Amino acid sequence: MTSALPTLYGQYNTQYGGYGAAPGQPAQPGYYQQQQPGAMPPMPPGAQQPQQQQWMVRPQGIPGCPPGLEYLTQVDQLLVHQQVELLEAFTGWETKNKYQVKNSLGQQVYFAAEESDMCMRQCCGPGRGFQMHITDNMGQEVVRVNREFKCCAGCCWCAGADCCAMEVSVESPPGQVVGHVRQATSGWAPKYTIMDAGMKTIFEVNGPCCICQGPCCTWDQDFVITPPGGGEEVGKISKQWTGLIKEMFTDADNFGVTFPMDLDVKLKATLLGAVFLIDFMYFEQQNNNNN
Repeated sequence: MTSALPTLYGQYNTQYGGYGAAPGQPAQPGYYQQQQPGAMPPMPPGAQQPQQQQWMVRPQGIPGCPPGLEYLTQVDQLLVHQQVELLEAFTGWETKNKYQVKNSLGQQVYFAAEESDMCMRQCCGPGRGFQMHITDNMGQEVVRVNREFKCCAGCCWCAGADCCAMEVSVESPPGQVVGHVRQATSGWAPKYTIMDAGMKTIFEVNGPCCICQGPCCTWDQDFVITPPGGGEEVGKISKQWTGLIKEMFTDADNFGVTFPMDLDVKLKATLLGAVFLIDFMYFEQQNNNNN
């Protein structure tokens, strides 16, 4: 029975945990992918046929574009859906986060999986350091988001000091930094700076003064993207209301990020990294949703 698993379900992804397809075939960590038509056992009478995941077709390579970011040349919006972890929902034991990244048509573009220390997840919660591995539909890592643990970071009043500012670096391909997202000093509302690889500020991200999720606060929470110093809105990151049950009993969140279609793909990847930083800082802790 064990030897039949690779033929029936595909190869097991040991790095992220999940079954993928045979070499050369689309693979998604954490999902079962059928290799051959008819290989799966017949569905029981009356059972519903599972909905097949749609994949975005990878465009041809573009000179000067990091491998795997060709997808971003054809989108002006990404939807980031965090997967519900049943162990975490029922026991409160903090598990590694996983996300599906889709385009506006619902086609999967990327899959993101967190890598972090188990003790840090339990003791430091959303303040933990992590690496977010973002893979394409072939299972190749195309973007890596790095966040170092900072013991005293997070206060918006003290974010002017490097040791007190939450930040992530974005690499594409892994090992080559293409951008940074850094918490900026602010009086009350969240504020971030989006920088390129040379630490030059390209955008500012300004969040709402009141961040809450509950039965009386079912609207989206918008973090507006503008040029440095303010000005006309060029995009936004939105925390989307996912429903009362999901908001109250899990920390699995949905986000949307919009940007100009002709924006440099490296900056688009950096804005995607900003989604994960905002999620961990304001929406990852379940108690934040219960307030």
